[in-house]
Formats: sequence, C-alpha cells, structure tokens
Amino acid sequence: MANSDKIKIEAVVKNCGVLLEGPHWHAASQTLYFVDILGNTVHRYRPADSCHEKVNVGENAGTIVTTTSGKLLLAARLRFAYLDWSTGALTTVANVDADKPENRFNDGKCDAKGRLWAGTMGPEDKPVEVRRRQGSLYCLHTDKSVTKHAEDLDISNGIAWSLDNKIMYYVDTLTRLIEAFDYDLETGKTSNRRPAVKVAAEEGWPDGMCIDEQGMLWLACFSKAQIIRYDPTTGKKLQTIMFPTTNITSCCFGGPNLDELYVTCTRVGLSDEVVKKEQPLAGSVFRVTGLGVRGFAGADFAD
Repeated sequence: MANSDKIKIEAVVKNCGVLLEGPHWHAASQTLYFVDILGNTVHRYRPADSCHEKVNVGENAGTIVTTTSGKLLLAARLRFAYLDWSTGALTTVANVDADKPENRFNDGKCDAKGRLWAGTMGPEDKPVEVRRRQGSLYCLHTDKSVTKHAEDLDISNGIAWSLDNKIMYYVDTLTRLIEAFDYDLETGKTSNRRPAVKVAAEEGWPDGMCIDEQGMLWLACFSKAQIIRYDPTTGKKLQTIMFPTTNITSCCFGGPNLDELYVTCTRVGLSDEVVKKEQPLAGSVFRVTGLGVRGFAGADFAD
C-alpha cells in the first residue's frame, strides 16, 4: 500500500542504533530524545541544526523523559534513575522487579500530573521471543514512590491518555490489543481494564503509540512496516503509513507546530544480510510530515 502524495517520510537520524524506542519531544528545547535499549544509549536530536548526540548509560535504557526541574529521568534496566548527560552516570530513584533480575524496562510515558508510567518485560531467550507473563506496569509518583498497577504482562508497551485524561490506553504487545483503563488523574489510579482496539494479526504486533489532538491513536505495528491511526472509541482503523523497514517500534509528535511524527524502529529480528540488501534504514529515526493533524509534546516528570 502506497502512502498518499501529501505524506513525506525521511530518515533524519540514520542507522544510529539497534533497538530504538521511546521517542520524547521536549518542546522547550525543540529536541527529540529517544533510547537504544540494547545499545545501552540515550540519544537526542535537534532538528534545527541536525545535531545528533548520544550517551552510554551502561545498562539497558527503557524510556527517557525530561523533568520540570530540567533534568533527565530514565527507566533503565530495572530502576528509575536520573541521568547525568555529561557523564552517563545514573542516580537511582527507585528499583523494581527485584525478584526477576533478568527483566528490563520497556516503554513508558508521563501523565498530565507528571507521574512516570513504565512497564517491564521478561528476557528474550531468542530475538523477539520473550519469556511470557514476567512483566509489570509501574507508576513512579512525583514523591518518588512506586505503585504496581498490573502484572503477568508479556511486553509492556505503548501508553497514552485520552484528551480529558479519563482513560489510559495501554498495550501489552502479545495480546494484540490496545486496552483502556478508567483513569483518575488526581490519584493516578486505574480501574475497569477492557479492550479498546483489536489489532488484527495481518496488521502486526502493537508496540509504542501516541495520541493526536483529535483523540485518535497512532500505533507502531512491529513486523509489518507500518503505523496505523485508530479511533479508540470505535476500534476502527482510519489511516495507515508505510515505512521502508519492517520493525517499527514507537512514535511521537514533535516539531515547532507539533504536526510532525517522529518514528523509531529496530534491526532486531533482521539478519545482517537483510539489513544490508533490503532494509538499510533499519535502526533509524524517521520524520513524517504532511499528516494534517497535530499532537502533543512529551509531558515532563514533575520533580
């Protein structure tokens, strides 16, 4: 399926990692932050001058967010930690999954009150073959306490909130669902977990996601080279964007007008030969323009 003529896709940071994830747009500095989970690195990209920098943090980097105090907060392997960009040093805020030392953090995001939500997953005994029901979904509150909201998860992944913050949308990849929770923004409590969108097998594995100003979800579909826009109230597919590499991992809105979609992907699951001959842009960051819709900048952790 070809994209419409209005839509332009370009690789803005080429071949910069193995498993790129967790794009976070920091509006104040007009900077995109993202992680290479398996490369143990946190990256930042400034479109204004195409400056791309990275820092090695010495362990898996699950998701990165900016904070209200001007710091960087990382869901690293099995801990929430502040990151010193100049050295790569991590200062632990809280630990999780002490009984499952082979687990690691995956995707995450801050809510409108500045809490950081992030989930874990079990080890992959082979690439893309995860040990089942080992993960949990955590919330790091602004007082640095941690609450577990779900367990027995396979691959904790995308998170987004409805425009009125009364629903939290959530992906546990192997369910092939976008689920919905009733959400109490004041307390950060979830309830009434239920399916919102069923992702058909031919559409790929649901991965990271974000929401636009119309309340529609943009879902990265791992294994099928696409991002799909869904209406979470009806579950219907509205739009598909195709990419030149198979394993799309996540997306976020960014740019001066928040009308550009930044997209991450991975080389994991692809042989070196396939990358070289067929998918040379695997492990790159893409920017999609011409969508005709705006989204939201990444929310800061409130510290």
